[in-house]
Amino acid sequence: MGFHIPEDYYYTKEHEWAQVDENIVTVGITEFAQDSLGEVVYVELPEEGQKITQGQTFGVIESVKAVSDLYAPVSGTVIEVNSSLSDDPSVLNDDPVNEGWLVRIEMDTEKELANLMRAPDYKKLISEK
Repeated sequence: MGFHIPEDYYYTKEHEWAQVDENIVTVGITEFAQDSLGEVVYVELPEEGQKITQGQTFGVIESVKAVSDLYAPVSGTVIEVNSSLSDDPSVLNDDPVNEGWLVRIEMDTEKELANLMRAPDYKKLISEK
């Protein structure tokens, strides 16, 4: 499978990606997750200003096949939500790694990034599935 896995992103074992720009982390689901879910039909995301904790659920993604929780790659405060997904969750089917981002988080500490995978480890994880 030729999934697009940006080398400079971080990844969770639950198939979220995290793009770090100083202390702002943009979060989405990987192409592998989208492919596994199938056609996404609904996304429930947190409110701006909400505090979230690494490893805890922060939302739900629903597809024609399944309902899955979304897990926070880092702890922090949600500073932006991709509100276009409420109107058109199909963006996640077409472009989960760019236009289909979910939330932006102001992270509490960079130390938590050590708990995430880098691209080579994530590629290994999905090749074992």
